[in-house]
Amino acid sequence: MSFEDRTLALNSGGREAPFALDEVFFSRTDGRGVIQAGNAVFSRVAKYQMAELLGAPHKLIRHPDMPRGVFQLFWDTLQRGETIGAYVKNKASDGSYYWVFAVATPCDGGYLSARIKPVSPLLKTIEGEYARLRQAENAEEVSPEESAGLLLARLQELGFATYNDFAGHALAEELLARDAGLKLPADARIAERRVMHSTAGKLVEETEALVQEFESMRTIPHNLRVIASRIEPAGGPVTVLSQNYSAMSREMSNWFEAHVWGKNSNFRAIKGTVTAAIFVEGLARILTECGHQLEQEDGSGAIDITREQSILSELTEVQFNKAGASLKDVRFEAERIQKACLTLHRHFMALTTTRVLCKIECARLGNVGESLNSIIDELGLFQDRISARLEKISELSAALSEEG
Repeated sequence: MSFEDRTLALNSGGREAPFALDEVFFSRTDGRGVIQAGNAVFSRVAKYQMAELLGAPHKLIRHPDMPRGVFQLFWDTLQRGETIGAYVKNKASDGSYYWVFAVATPCDGGYLSARIKPVSPLLKTIEGEYARLRQAENAEEVSPEESAGLLLARLQELGFATYNDFAGHALAEELLARDAGLKLPADARIAERRVMHSTAGKLVEETEALVQEFESMRTIPHNLRVIASRIEPAGGPVTVLSQNYSAMSREMSNWFEAHVWGKNSNFRAIKGTVTAAIFVEGLARILTECGHQLEQEDGSGAIDITREQSILSELTEVQFNKAGASLKDVRFEAERIQKACLTLHRHFMALTTTRVLCKIECARLGNVGESLNSIIDELGLFQDRISARLEKISELSAALSEEG
């Protein structure tokens, strides 16, 4: 770099490079991260000639403010054959900077990354988080792998179970903020998926609460059986009925655990599945815009526009197919939960009958049986709460099935 270039870079270091809200740009690299193609917007924002970019490592535009852990996470994900999204601060050739929200996906022979200008309030949060992460890397000699772990832990503190959950949320935020900034109607598809995500979250919460209700109820039939054995002859009707009640309620709880909440179920991942659909649909939208952006370029540059359009088109189709598959999984889980609720409701009828018979037998015991009534009434309250939760779960799963 010449003296003039160094002086220009120094004077530009705190200035933001122009990047319009309605613009998108992309770059395609080989498996080692060497740039193979890009569009004119990329060249202009990065302030390099396309000929300078082609064949150069992508880290050419890396800004020193960026934590190494973000890129570690980025490349680890891509090398597993998965897509990823991230906020990235890049450096132009004159030292100015520009923020992007980058979405990246594997493609034939390497990777493709497409970028939009981030304008949502989430960007400010990320700037602060990246600054703290970069400080830890510098001051504590944290490795890129350790830095990536710190980032994931911090995102969990902020309420995101996985990085994919964060990326899906962030991409939706940026696309909606971008539409608002451009005075365009809000993306209806993203709005619908966000309603689905909220419904899925409520469904998981209600299901977790139902599991806790079953757990809390387990001790009551046992207490009923113990007290009944003290006030009636061995093998008396209340003792037998309480044993039956205990066995049936335990069987219901175990059945629910195995068929709805168990380790072999995909139900626990239902929120993440909706988030995945949000992300890949957002990615497909950006790739589509990249294709439209290419159509506006004159073709006099250093890349084969027709080929790049074909690659973008193929990747877009892949992402839409992924989104469709994710939504199909959501509908399947929702319909399965509905069927499970119907099964449990049928079991509850038998449970209610057994509880009523217990009540009748306690009345026959006279005054000594009154000590059992409060326990039986407590069982009734638990049943009412469980029944109400089953009804709510059934409603939410039906709504999720329709939304999907």
